[in-house]
Amino acid sequence: MVEVNTCNERTEDVKEDMRTDGSGHTVENVAREPVSHETKEDLETQTQKTRTWIWSVVYLCFYGFMVQLKPGEPFITPYLLSTENNFTSEQVTNEIIPVLSYSYMSVLVPVFLLTDYLRYKPVLILQSLSHVSIWLLLLLGTSLLEMQFMEFFYGITMAARVAYSSYIFSLVPATVYQRVASYSRSSVLMGVFTSSVLGQICVSLGGISYRTLSAVSLGLVTFGLLLSFCLPWPKRSLFFNQARLDEERKEAAQSELARMKPEEKDGSMAAQGSNHKSSSWTNSVFIQMLKELKNVVKVPSLRLWSLWWVFNSTGYYLVVFYVHILWNEVYPATDKIHVYNGAVESASTLLGAITSFAAGYVKIRWNLWSELVIGLITAAQAGLLLLMGITDNIWVCYVAYALFRGFYQFLVPIAIFQIASSLTKELCALVFGVNTFLGTVLKTIITIIVADKRGLALNVQSQFFVYFFYFTLLTVVYLGCSAFIITCHYRNQRAQEETTEVAIATELSPMTTAASEGTTAHNGTSIKT
Repeated sequence: MVEVNTCNERTEDVKEDMRTDGSGHTVENVAREPVSHETKEDLETQTQKTRTWIWSVVYLCFYGFMVQLKPGEPFITPYLLSTENNFTSEQVTNEIIPVLSYSYMSVLVPVFLLTDYLRYKPVLILQSLSHVSIWLLLLLGTSLLEMQFMEFFYGITMAARVAYSSYIFSLVPATVYQRVASYSRSSVLMGVFTSSVLGQICVSLGGISYRTLSAVSLGLVTFGLLLSFCLPWPKRSLFFNQARLDEERKEAAQSELARMKPEEKDGSMAAQGSNHKSSSWTNSVFIQMLKELKNVVKVPSLRLWSLWWVFNSTGYYLVVFYVHILWNEVYPATDKIHVYNGAVESASTLLGAITSFAAGYVKIRWNLWSELVIGLITAAQAGLLLLMGITDNIWVCYVAYALFRGFYQFLVPIAIFQIASSLTKELCALVFGVNTFLGTVLKTIITIIVADKRGLALNVQSQFFVYFFYFTLLTVVYLGCSAFIITCHYRNQRAQEETTEVAIATELSPMTTAASEGTTAHNGTSIKT
């Protein structure tokens, strides 16, 4: 972008020379040659940079696909409950899996800040190292503490996802953000889908043991670790380094002014230097955006979709964390060939991708119908959770879970668009980070109360009844707000119509009065009535 602007400035300078010198034929011939020469050089530079970021995007998407290839991931819970490890359902439900929520909450904010400060790549390497640690512990660990450490590293990998999702924006110009975002998300979804299908084929058709499948996963994530070391270093980020670049630009501009006006150097530059240290941190981009967060809650659409992100994502991830244990309770398969976790995960991922794509073509008045749409979808999710909690048919449980995920994934891109369309890129990233953190805190609180052994320590089916009541409560709130907003809308619309009718009647009343006072005869005289 800098090269193109420079080129345009040079072109305007040449045009200005033509206007200053006159319109003579000789001046035009002289002016055309340097313009075309400089434009060609700048276009070549721009083309080279475009090729660079295109290859960076291709490599990053390939990395995003490969790092998701963990065919043993859908079968971690059956592996822990199998005879190869002999952990009980109570240990997995109330002691192992809760560590995931605690780990995620504790590392989310540090990872979010370090991601930007370190410019993404080191955090992605940390994520890959955590992946390797997970599968090493699954293969070599035998104690409860080692499995809890495995969940701790799993929380780190989840928190580090923000690095991948935001990394791609540091490599490309702003004009292609939407396109490359779809590429990166599609590569991740395809990786999850391929991984789940591969795992199901290995278990059902290949007869591979869970331990062997974990070894295959370890090999694939190790390859992903090697790929992470080859990722390009971005030159810019959102908060910290961006603020540093802004300061460098200001200092460069001040130095240029000092050279142009040396007589003012002792006065104005000294004053600017004295204020620089005291206000540099308060004027940073990150601090300014923290101050702007208070304005987010004042916008109804931002407030609604941020609350949806916090509350609904909390329930969604609690279901995702514990659904594999529920499946084992509904159908405790002794033969791993009939465990279809990978097939269900791949099908639900594909359905989620389809519903996410379809959400982009939904055109309604979101400022009026958002609460109603959210309420109806949340009600459907509550019904599916109730069905999963009471059924003893594993296939019904599978289908209900796939639909549950599909409904959630349908609203995700809508929420992203509703939030992102009203904010700058930097403030949007901060809002999503805050929403995710608040959702993680709420998820941790619910986990401590419901699942942890120090709380109620409910079994998995009882937990799903709790999640059903949670989504039912959200449904009542959403539908109640929807009824209030729609009622107010139509009441205001009716009041506006009545006001318009009164205004029209007021405008027509003088003509009516004049007509009632008398009529004009054929000879032109007025006849009183």
